[in-house]
Amino acid sequence: MELICIDLEASGLGAESYPIEIAWINDETGEQDNFLINPDSAAGWRYWDEYAEEMHGIEREVAVSKGLDIKQACSRLNQKLKGKTLISDAFEFDLFWLTRLFEATGIQPSFRMAGLDRILSKEQLIQFGFLAKAQFRRHRALQDVRDIISCIKAVTATGTEPV
Repeated sequence: MELICIDLEASGLGAESYPIEIAWINDETGEQDNFLINPDSAAGWRYWDEYAEEMHGIEREVAVSKGLDIKQACSRLNQKLKGKTLISDAFEFDLFWLTRLFEATGIQPSFRMAGLDRILSKEQLIQFGFLAKAQFRRHRALQDVRDIISCIKAVTATGTEPV
C-alpha cells in the first residue's frame, strides 16, 4: 500500500486561521515536499495566534518573505499528488486548512484526504495516540510527517493488519 502522509502548520486553531506550512512524504518512493505559504498572497488572511507561533516557531514575517503564493502552493500540490490519497493524523484540522487554501484560489484539489482510521484499526489508533503524545517538541510540518510515518510503522509492525 502506498502511504503518503501530510501535515500542515497554521496561523492558529480558530475559524479565521489558515495554512502557513505544508509537508508531505510518500513513504514508498521517498518523495517529499515542504514549503511555507505567504499569507499576504490571500485576501483577508490576517489572523495570527502567538500561541500557534510558539508551537511551530514560524514567524509571520518569515512566512511572508519565504512563502509561496497560494496559487503556486495549490499548483505544486496538485502536480505532485494528483489522484493520490493523503493520510493525516489531524484530519479535520488539515482538511479545514487545505480547503481554505484551495477555496482562496478557486482551484480544485486533484487529490483526496483521509484520516488515520482509513489505514489503522481501532486498537492501532489507540497505540498511535500513545506514541504521538510522547513527542514533546516544536511542531514543524516535515518533522511531524516523519513522526506520523514512524508511529504508523510502529503500530502496524505488531502483526495486526490495518483495516
